[in-house]
Amino acid sequence: MSSHYKSYQPYVSPFDPCKPIRVKTYSTPPNLYLGFQPPGLPQFSPKEALRAGTLWKVFYDPYYSPYESNKGGDDE
Repeated sequence: MSSHYKSYQPYVSPFDPCKPIRVKTYSTPPNLYLGFQPPGLPQFSPKEALRAGTLWKVFYDPYYSPYESNKGGDDE
């Protein structure tokens, strides 16, 4: 499976008064990589599901700020 984090290089104008951000990253949800929901997917326990925000483990996607070190971009 590919990473849930993608990156791109936006256009940087020579006339922009702000310091440019050369590479921008964004997160894509895991449901984009699953064509349909097959039967028998592994599930969280009810208590874990409330914490994770989903019943199915394959749809769990924790958000990490791009400013946190060693978290964003890791494919678990």
